[in-house]
Amino acid sequence: MSTTDKASTETSPEPAPADPAETAAGSQLSTAPVEDSGPVGIGVIGWARWFWRQLTSMRVALILLFLLSLGAIPGSLVPQTNVDAMKVAEWKRDNPSWVTVAEKLQLFDVYSSVWFSAIYLLLFISLIGCIVPRSWQFVGQLRGRPPAAPRRLDRLPAHTTWRTGKTPDEVLSYARTVLRGSRFRTEAGEGHVAAEKGYLREAGNLMFHVALIVMLVAFAWGQYFKSEGGKLVLRGTGFSNTLTQYDDFKSGTLFDADDLPPFSFTLDRFDATYEMTGPQRGTPRDFKAYVTFSDGAHGAPQKREIQVNKPLEVDGSKVYLLGHGYAPILSVTDPTGKVIFKDAVPMLPQDANLTSTGAVKVTDGYKDKDGKKEQLGFNAVFVPSFAGEGMGTMFSQFPALLNPQLMLNAWHGSLGVDSGLPQNVYRLTTTKMEPFKDESGQQFKQKLAPGDTMTLPNGAGTVKFEGIERWATFSVTHQPGSGLALAGAIAAIAGLAGSLFIQRRRIWVRAVTGKDGVTVVEMAGLGRSESTKLPQELAELAAQLHQQAPSAPAALAEPRVEETPEGERG
Repeated sequence: MSTTDKASTETSPEPAPADPAETAAGSQLSTAPVEDSGPVGIGVIGWARWFWRQLTSMRVALILLFLLSLGAIPGSLVPQTNVDAMKVAEWKRDNPSWVTVAEKLQLFDVYSSVWFSAIYLLLFISLIGCIVPRSWQFVGQLRGRPPAAPRRLDRLPAHTTWRTGKTPDEVLSYARTVLRGSRFRTEAGEGHVAAEKGYLREAGNLMFHVALIVMLVAFAWGQYFKSEGGKLVLRGTGFSNTLTQYDDFKSGTLFDADDLPPFSFTLDRFDATYEMTGPQRGTPRDFKAYVTFSDGAHGAPQKREIQVNKPLEVDGSKVYLLGHGYAPILSVTDPTGKVIFKDAVPMLPQDANLTSTGAVKVTDGYKDKDGKKEQLGFNAVFVPSFAGEGMGTMFSQFPALLNPQLMLNAWHGSLGVDSGLPQNVYRLTTTKMEPFKDESGQQFKQKLAPGDTMTLPNGAGTVKFEGIERWATFSVTHQPGSGLALAGAIAAIAGLAGSLFIQRRRIWVRAVTGKDGVTVVEMAGLGRSESTKLPQELAELAAQLHQQAPSAPAALAEPRVEETPEGERG
């Protein structure tokens, strides 16, 4: 009968005193620090040590990580100053009662606020303070040797025993060969062999936490040095990568305008294809911008193509194609017939069929029939595919130019552009303007097809729909920490997988001569956590060793592996 079988027949065994060898056998299967119950020592130093140990515990690191994610929520709900100052001003106008509280809590600058930076820095310190000692401890474990076998191997979770005719030295020699063949690190002791395996579990655990630090560094690097700007480019016009060329631009705190890579491009052509028939009629199939690109101030022109998911890469920056639309070409004359305005006016799409709205602003050069200087404004609705008269309102039926129509209403007065306040280029501010009236006294408006002319009331001038141009919007982004963040994310996944699926375990083989002169072989295993794999692995190793040291004639033919019941472990 095996030792395990004997132990299982006993009833209500008295707890045995702790065996120092058993304590050493189960120690340091993890690099997790020991929790503190209170401050060490008395006074400021004791409390400082206690605070440091709490800060560098994994529990506090997880709490800080959770607080960091919570702290990022206001940044997505409240407009941020460094992203869109106009939206911040609009939010303040719409929520006057919350402005004082929001400003005190720095909700308009969340990611550079004192409280968010404090959480971020504490998390950074916590992770470093947690990882450094655990790394040194892990290095010490790698340099150390497996501990000696406990006195009572039958108390371990997985245990087997048999008797063999081989001598103890022969059995232990065979055991070392078998264990090394299974990539265990072995250490010979007095009458036993100790083996250990699964160091990559702790290595994966440390890799995961180091990867978190890498991602935090990448996030900070990206936030401080990033830049992102958007630009609407009409076909036939160009863009140079300077701050004055952007329609909107946002950057990190430490960004320098000199960091912008010098390049320029001209939009030569924009092609868009759509599904023409079937249930998916109007669905986009392909968007492609053809540009003439120049790298550097004196770079040779190169023909390039930019697609939605295929940006143009330039010296660490990427030029993305974001959207497209139409820009009606309009010409405006004054009462004398002089052309005072002629330009392509981009319209902002409102739906998938590119029903678009915009504003035409004539700021200079206009005088009414009495010679008074005024400014003209026109609210515009453009549809690339009008359904036809009596077929509905001004909504496009298809995104391509099948039946383009432009609806205009006219205003005169002051556009407010001279006040110095920023304005939306797609919206007309009419607080200081008056509408033109038709014969019935209603606001004057007219629908135009390409080539049509609208005559303003009372000889105020004309507006001609000259044609249609295409435009495309591009985003130029520079994220210096994106590659580092990707590497950190991959390392974090690999480390987490290692810490979850690799088991740290130890196995001991003891061979001694019994009272009858026959060698008694004992094998036992201990893992960091309970697992069915440990008894299975011990059984496989025992079977291999049993082939080299078979059972004596009076012993069992095959070794048996059994798990010690919970109540019988020391």
